[in-house]
Amino acid sequence: MNRKMVLSLLIGATVSGVAFYFAFKNVPFGDLIAYLRRINYWWVIPSTVGIMAAFLLRAVRWRYILNATETVGFAGAYHPLMIGFMMNSVLPGRVGEVARPLILRRQEAIPFSIGFATVAVERIFDVALMVALFVFVMATVTIDPGLEIEFSGIVLDRETLVGLGRNMSVLALALLMFIVLVSVGPVRGRINRTILQAPALLFFTPRPFQSTVRERVSRPIAGMMDNLGSGFALLRNPIRIAGCIGLTALIWALQVLTYYIVMFGAPGIDITFTEMTAVMVIISFFIALPSVPGYWGIWEAGGVFAMRLFGVPAREAAGFTLANHAIQMFPVFIAGLVSAWIIGVNVINVSEEKTDPAPAGGGNRI
Repeated sequence: MNRKMVLSLLIGATVSGVAFYFAFKNVPFGDLIAYLRRINYWWVIPSTVGIMAAFLLRAVRWRYILNATETVGFAGAYHPLMIGFMMNSVLPGRVGEVARPLILRRQEAIPFSIGFATVAVERIFDVALMVALFVFVMATVTIDPGLEIEFSGIVLDRETLVGLGRNMSVLALALLMFIVLVSVGPVRGRINRTILQAPALLFFTPRPFQSTVRERVSRPIAGMMDNLGSGFALLRNPIRIAGCIGLTALIWALQVLTYYIVMFGAPGIDITFTEMTAVMVIISFFIALPSVPGYWGIWEAGGVFAMRLFGVPAREAAGFTLANHAIQMFPVFIAGLVSAWIIGVNVINVSEEKTDPAPAGGGNRI
């Protein structure tokens, strides 16, 4: 494990440890165990079916995005996707997001930058829908404006949610602006010319040094920008955009449904589907923070906070969130291991593999 991954793990472990403490500090351990034993785990079966259906749709969506610039079969998209999500559950730094295009490059000969760009496009759709769901929830769900929950010395209330939503909106807008700039050929060309001319700013250095910087730094970055532009080609096709919006909505609806199904087996919890949507969205905001692999601790903190907003007692909120987290993660972990075995991928080797930002061959460009 390299130094960067170790540092990421240490930071994430610290954040997750603090989150775990404050999420469960008001729940006696014995009470938590007793509650977990009372859950009817038969409801895990239909929930697992929904979880895997959502990931099948994620593979369909990723393939749909990839096919805007490359030709990839369903298996070619599904296996890297499942391995990537599995790696996020066991390795620090969300390396699975980088592993997916690395595996795609190895299996399908598609340049890393194009694969990475399509992963970024996926995230744009996810963040956009999450923000839209947040706006919908805040407009339709009643949250006591006087409710305050203290977490790690910070008072969490309705204003906290508004702040989280505002920050996610800014992030989504920034990513969208970047994609638009990179996708427009003339703009991208101007950016690349600036990048290639940048070594001239080092006029006080010898010319051979400037040439080295241009060849080893500027040209690879310019090549990456070109590949990113190809990966974002989807955004120039309104039909494909509409298709991705529809698939993203189905994915998130299925995800909420899996949470809601687990609730039927959880004693003492009775919230509406819309309120459960709010719970999932809030958890999604929380797990954007650094944490240990699998988002342990920070997921529970978000879930307990969200369910307390809707009057769920601390013990029930903690027990449900912990159990549901495990239920959400375990099938993905197993499916990722199976995919790694099928295509012969060594997870550790992939996590340490270097990216290649320069243009490369492979795939059928449009």
